[in-house]
Amino acid sequence: MNLILKGWSAYTRMTVRWPGVAAIIPFIPVVLLWTIVSEASVFPRAFFPGPGDVVRSFLSLTYKGILPDYLQDSLIRLITGASVGMALGIPLGILIGTSRWAHRICWPVLLFFQAIGDIAWLPILLIWFGFGLTTMTFVIVYTVLFPVVLNTVLGVESVPRDLGRAARSLGASPARVLWEVTLPGALPNIITGLRNGLGYGWRALIAVEIIVGTSGIGFMMFDARRAGSTVEIILGMIILGLLWYIVDAWILAPIERATGKRWGLVTS
Repeated sequence: MNLILKGWSAYTRMTVRWPGVAAIIPFIPVVLLWTIVSEASVFPRAFFPGPGDVVRSFLSLTYKGILPDYLQDSLIRLITGASVGMALGIPLGILIGTSRWAHRICWPVLLFFQAIGDIAWLPILLIWFGFGLTTMTFVIVYTVLFPVVLNTVLGVESVPRDLGRAARSLGASPARVLWEVTLPGALPNIITGLRNGLGYGWRALIAVEIIVGTSGIGFMMFDARRAGSTVEIILGMIILGLLWYIVDAWILAPIERATGKRWGLVTS
C-alpha cells in the first residue's frame, strides 16, 4: 500500500513538473497492448499492422513530402472555413442575444438549419459547386457556425441586465455598453463556442475530404483504402487524434481557462 502511495506521489510530482508527461503516460498501456496483439499475429499483419509499421509509414510519407502537403491542405481548409464561420457566427449571436426582434425572427430559422446535418448538404453542394474547395469550405463554415452562434447567444443572455442599466445610467452609449459590458461578459461562452465549433469543423473536414477531396488527411485515408493499406489509414487516424489533442489541450483549453478566469465573475 505504501509503495503504491509513494509511486502515485512520485507520478503527481513528475506530472506537475512536466505536464507533457501526463498526456503521454495514459497512451503507454494502449501502445503496449497494440504491440502485443500485433506481434502475436492474432490478426493478419496486412489487416492489423503494429506500431513499428505505422512509424515506418510516417517516416516514409514525410520523407516523400506527401504527409506534410496533405496536412497543410487540411489545416488551410480548416482555418479558412473556421475563420469565416466565426466571422459570421459571433456578430449573428450578438444580434440575436441583444435584440428580441432578431431573436424572434432568426431563432426558428437557426434551429431548423441546425437540425440539417452538414453532410446532408453534400448532394446539392456537389451539384452547385462540384468537387472542390468551395464545397469543402461551405461544409466547414456551416458546421462551425451553429456552436458559435448558440454559445454567443447564451453568453450575451447570461450577462445580468442590471450591469447594462448601470452603465447606461452613468451615461454610456449603447455601443459602449456592448463593447465594455456585454462582450466581456459573453466572452467565456464565445470561447467555448469557438472550441466546440473547431472540434466539429475538424471532424466535418475529414468527412468531406473523404467524400469530395483530392488531397488532405481524409483523402489520404480514403485513398489508402483503395490500395488496401491499413498502415496509412491507421497513421491518418493517429495524426487526426494527435493534432486535435495538441490544438485543444495546448491552445484552445488554456485560452478558455484564461478567459473564464478573467471574465468568469461577470457570467456567474
